[in-house]
Amino acid sequence: MTVFSATSPRSRNARASAHLFPIALAAAFAAGAVALVAYLLWPTWGAGSASGPARLPVSVGSTLFNVPAAAIRMKIQRHSGPQERIDLDFLYPSLEAPGAPRHVTADTVDEALQPIDRLFVSISAHHDALAPEARVATIYPRYLDPTATAPEDGLTMRKSRADTPYGSEDLFSAASPALSARCTRDAATPGMCLAERRIDGADLTFRFPRSWLSNWRDVAEALDRLTAQLRGPKS
Repeated sequence: MTVFSATSPRSRNARASAHLFPIALAAAFAAGAVALVAYLLWPTWGAGSASGPARLPVSVGSTLFNVPAAAIRMKIQRHSGPQERIDLDFLYPSLEAPGAPRHVTADTVDEALQPIDRLFVSISAHHDALAPEARVATIYPRYLDPTATAPEDGLTMRKSRADTPYGSEDLFSAASPALSARCTRDAATPGMCLAERRIDGADLTFRFPRSWLSNWRDVAEALDRLTAQLRGPKS
């Protein structure tokens, strides 16, 4: 007698499910582990670049200055430590560091031409050169016209003689608040003024439009405030 043995479809499906369940469970655990590792290792920083310190300690002529980083005009000078010279600019009259310059195209160049609202400052080591006050007292008078204009609102102007190295400049001076500035005369370009001050081993040179002298007391006070802001703690 022949005996036939057969397995029912339901039994085969049950055995297949029993084999697949551990595989599916292991795959689920592996996917979870991968997701957890990816979450833990995913970078948390943003795409933007990190900003540097707002102010930098800079030593010029062995004199410490506390300089706003945003006011430094040349990228190569934007670091702390000793430097031979550093060039800055500030908005006037707020004396705040200017923002990033606006992009100018050929279509907007005419719109970009605006009145100068910047006070430019250079700080450089003087290496024992003649002090600014000494130049005003002993050097410049050799080139000035002996006739001085009558003080206007406390500000005196003396013209330089035409046959001298400063022939296109005038010397403005006042006692209170103290101000001494050499200024070019208005011509094809507006006249500019230069005022200097010495702090220990460094000279500060300020440049600003001659037209600001109509409110010269405000200018003199601004130079005083900016000098105090830039001066670092004395060693």
